[in-house]
Amino acid sequence: MKNKISIVCLLLFICSALSAQIPNKLTLNEKIYGLSKFWSDVEYNFVYLYKTDQPKWDKAYREAIVSIQKTENNYQYYKELKKLCAVLKDGHTQVYFPEDIENKIMVSMFGEYRLFLMNVQGKVYVIGTNKSKEKEIPLGSEIITVNGLSTAEYQDKFVKPYISSSTVSYLNFKAGVNLLEGVNGDTYDVEIKTPKGDIRKLHLTHSKTEETAVNPEALPNQSLFEFKWLKNNIAYVKISSFENSSVVKDFESKLSELKNAKGIILDIRNNGGGSSKNSKNIAKYFVKGDTIYGAKNYSRKIIPTERALGSFLTPKDTVAGKAEWGLSKQETTDLFKAYSGSKFHEFEYKPQVIEPVEKLNIPTVVLTSVLTASAAEDFLIYLYNQKNITRIGDYSNGSTGQPLQIELPGNGSAIICTKKVTLPDGEEFIGVGIKPHIFTERNLNDTLYPVKFDSQLEAGINYLKKTVKN
Repeated sequence: MKNKISIVCLLLFICSALSAQIPNKLTLNEKIYGLSKFWSDVEYNFVYLYKTDQPKWDKAYREAIVSIQKTENNYQYYKELKKLCAVLKDGHTQVYFPEDIENKIMVSMFGEYRLFLMNVQGKVYVIGTNKSKEKEIPLGSEIITVNGLSTAEYQDKFVKPYISSSTVSYLNFKAGVNLLEGVNGDTYDVEIKTPKGDIRKLHLTHSKTEETAVNPEALPNQSLFEFKWLKNNIAYVKISSFENSSVVKDFESKLSELKNAKGIILDIRNNGGGSSKNSKNIAKYFVKGDTIYGAKNYSRKIIPTERALGSFLTPKDTVAGKAEWGLSKQETTDLFKAYSGSKFHEFEYKPQVIEPVEKLNIPTVVLTSVLTASAAEDFLIYLYNQKNITRIGDYSNGSTGQPLQIELPGNGSAIICTKKVTLPDGEEFIGVGIKPHIFTERNLNDTLYPVKFDSQLEAGINYLKKTVKN
């Protein structure tokens, strides 16, 4: 009996010691203020509030008021804010940990173990380990259970509720990578199934991994711009970001060579965005004519008096108007939209004139993925209806817009999307992604051995071979 008591006391001591490593500097008043500030700024500024399940959003806020009062440190507090944010399901609306908390979060380190995970076609696989564990945990092993739950159940309960994502595809990607996210001392009982079908159990505890050698060896840092020639006189151009205008200069330095290509592959699969101006300054070489069409943009039109009038109306009033008030159907609809947050200011839409440049009127494939986001999606829109452009790969990220940045207590922050963006014809792609002309999903070999296998690139090359022959 004494031994059992001693063990319990030791565990309590360890938990207390681990918890003490996470700062708890925020007062209850500060926690409530931060929660309410985020909620109120969403209510006033979030452009997709009209799409949000309002009862669910209100319920989540009320629950957060209770839950944040039970948080024991700043990490737990910000997790609750993230959980509330995730209800909005928007990639450009996020809550960010303070830097001192972010630096304590672990994803792949478990002391003697190092595990890198990835979602591939709905399952989570080990795509990397520390070198000493490569035989115990072969690459391509599937994570089948976590803490007694199937991987899917564990994600649904403990991972996905804290991820704000516009699309299911990116939610699944993020939940795979961050399946075992936690802080020092967090433990996980994991079952894996090796490629040969063997079931193995691991008890993992987050702590720093001293071993630096990994399998496979880390690829060299990828440059923002890459150019090379493939077979059949096909030029390959990889642009990993539109953040820096240097990529435009790099691209333009290759124009004389690109003009001689039979086909071009533009790889923006890992391009998370940056400056739309930079993306336009590359896209202009592929569009026909001297104008370029971008996305249509909208923002909420908030006039308090209109919202006040709309608060007395119901959806039924928008069907035929409210005769006793002397309001037509259109007037009641506008007022009700103002109240519900779906009345928009439409920014002036017109094609942008571009300076005369020599065009690359060459069959071109653009490779896309779930990581193709923001300004990279603006790039796809600039090229949207060009006959010489073919999109191959996955649906894009489905998230762009102008975020409003706000500060939160304890040096954390949040962003809230204020701009609704659509394709030039008004079709919405937020929450869906921009559809490829030829859908090609990455497989496990692509993920485990990217130097040897790339089915999306191969699909692009095969398409251009056929096109060039014709």
